[in-house]
Amino acid sequence: MQLYPRLHAQFPALFLQPSFDFARHTTIGCGGMAEVAAFPSSVEESAAVISYLAREHIPTCYLGAGANVLPADGTFSGVVVLFRRLDALYAEGTDLFAGAGVTGGRLLAFACRNGIGGFSPFSGIPMSVGGGVTMNAGIKDLHFSDVVQRVLCCDRGKIFVLDRQDCAFGEKASIFQRGIAVLGVQLRGRYAKQADIDRESCHYRSLRVNFPKGRSMGCVFVNPEGIPAGKLIEACGLKGKRIGGAVVSLQHANFICNEGGSARDVALLIDYIKQTVKRQTGIALREEIRRIP
Repeated sequence: MQLYPRLHAQFPALFLQPSFDFARHTTIGCGGMAEVAAFPSSVEESAAVISYLAREHIPTCYLGAGANVLPADGTFSGVVVLFRRLDALYAEGTDLFAGAGVTGGRLLAFACRNGIGGFSPFSGIPMSVGGGVTMNAGIKDLHFSDVVQRVLCCDRGKIFVLDRQDCAFGEKASIFQRGIAVLGVQLRGRYAKQADIDRESCHYRSLRVNFPKGRSMGCVFVNPEGIPAGKLIEACGLKGKRIGGAVVSLQHANFICNEGGSARDVALLIDYIKQTVKRQTGIALREEIRRIP
């Protein structure tokens, strides 16, 4: 617990949580502990904390809603920074300005109330805005890279703004996966009737009804060109494959469900899937998930 008193002495107003349990704060429900988690409440406090951690060479990782990530087992001797308290949200015309901690559900509800459409394909995706931008989250019909205008971010304590073209967005990838923290984002929507937004959102939520229930990270692998990763994994006979408490879902082969396993179980199963698919098809699957720390 040495980091807790150091951070508390440096930032007495900063909300800190000692013995942060990754299993309780991620959708996969496994992983070890971190010495401490920090929850900055403003852009300025976020920058000050990030600057201090970098200056003191303290290991750091950023965590959003805890979906699409696999935390390691054991103890992370560092600080987990969560931007959940950066929850400002307002509209200006058809543009939305959202703090990194705004949840996807709150973003969509706010947009609908204000007659701003264009975000319905995000319906039902568990995420925060910061995590969604970092992972370039989305589905075939829409990714964050399609609606992002500018991103307020921080690197080693320096606050700056990146335009969309400078964010290096790719398929479930962005420049922010290189350790740059997302603090807020400007999103471009379009005027729409609430009834139309509701109908579109209902449609996209219905597409997720048959996704596996229980503890998972969502889709594990990026779809290769021309074929869904789930169909490829299924064709290799891997549905139901189990290592310890981790199992390839029988409903959707691109999901790994945690049935009381460890992060090591999940990681071993991921590696087994990649090796098997490569051996049988020659296709190298790329992970969509982010491993932490």
